[in-house]
Amino acid sequence: EVQLQASGGGTVQPGGSLRLSCVASGFTLEDSNIAWFRQAPGKEREGITCSSSRDGYVFYTQSVKGRFSFFVENAENTAYLQMNNVKPEDTAVYTCATGCSYRPQSGNPGATMRASGYWGQGTQVTVSS
Repeated sequence: EVQLQASGGGTVQPGGSLRLSCVASGFTLEDSNIAWFRQAPGKEREGITCSSSRDGYVFYTQSVKGRFSFFVENAENTAYLQMNNVKPEDTAVYTCATGCSYRPQSGNPGATMRASGYWGQGTQVTVSS
């Protein structure tokens, strides 16, 4: 069975860290463009990272640059989102997906991000003191 399973969410204080996992089964994750999306209450879903299987380039939306890191452990067939120095505005449901694309010339590329492949279920991240 092909699936993605996202996990690792929880409650963290501002300035803290959290690592989200996206485990793939039934297919090889490194052959895919991989994205993390998030959706905060009352807001549109936002693409925050998109990695290219072709050249390894990773797009980060401006609001998470320098704080979040995306990486894949091929041996585990798992993608990770390392979240450092989190802020209350990072509170959202986070989801991983494959087959991502976006318009890099857009004023807000994250808002244009789409994923045409598999989707994981969401994991809640709450940043609160």
